[in-house]
Amino acid sequence: MNRLKLGLPKGSLETSTIELFKRAGWRITYDSRSYFPDIDDDEITCSFVRAQEMSRYVENGTLDLGLTGRDWVLENDSDVAVVQDLVYSKASTRQARWVVVVREDSPIRSIEELRGKKISTELVNFSRRYFQEREIPVDVEFSWGATEAKVVEGLVDAIVEVTETGSTLRANKLRIVHELMKTNTQLIANHGACADPWKKRKMEQIRVLLTGSLSALGKVGIKMNVAKKNLGAVMLLLPSLKAPTVSNLYNEDWFAVETVIDKGVVRDLIPLLQEAGAEGIIEYCLNKVI
Repeated sequence: MNRLKLGLPKGSLETSTIELFKRAGWRITYDSRSYFPDIDDDEITCSFVRAQEMSRYVENGTLDLGLTGRDWVLENDSDVAVVQDLVYSKASTRQARWVVVVREDSPIRSIEELRGKKISTELVNFSRRYFQEREIPVDVEFSWGATEAKVVEGLVDAIVEVTETGSTLRANKLRIVHELMKTNTQLIANHGACADPWKKRKMEQIRVLLTGSLSALGKVGIKMNVAKKNLGAVMLLLPSLKAPTVSNLYNEDWFAVETVIDKGVVRDLIPLLQEAGAEGIIEYCLNKVI
């Protein structure tokens, strides 16, 4: 039987990735100590791999497909096919940023002022290339963890760290000097696997369902019954990915109206719809929007 070898990120993205696959239609189960989870699809085998190493295993063919950050693909300078950008993290669906950070009281205001300074980061190769391309000589050292503490304690002059909102940095009295790049999760594939017709079809199935699941995040479906005389007023209130679906009920003077909207507007929208004449309003969750 044909099987696709899928790499799942171990670590901060682990739980959110398993949940994303669940919404997409795959149930993945595993013991916390296991690196080989079970999936309810006989055509897929799974392995947990650290996001930092994923692109290497996909590049050399150990894995056909994997999920990792764009940052780690660039860090490893891996020759892989990017199947799809998937913007999600452990807590949100916003892009993360790799930034140069100094202490709040540091006189450094730009990366040019880091000439001859020491920088600590987990993203060593990319950071070295970034400064070399701009002809700014710096000493970049690998950080094994607690990177923020190194600059707080004055062990280094700056750090290159990943952040989404910057709130943790500000809480530690740190200041962003410069943004190196934006990053997000990517679905990456081995070039040889992409050339295999069966594997390519399977990868496309995964891509479509994962992107559909991400599109559904933060959205809900809403449907209602509306009298013909009130239809115009209700339609003016409804935001939609496309035009709302409107169909005749058995009674020709009434219509069923259905659409997809952002979850954040529901609490304000429903009272307005009632005032406009909508009845039998139902809100429902979505797993995928494709």
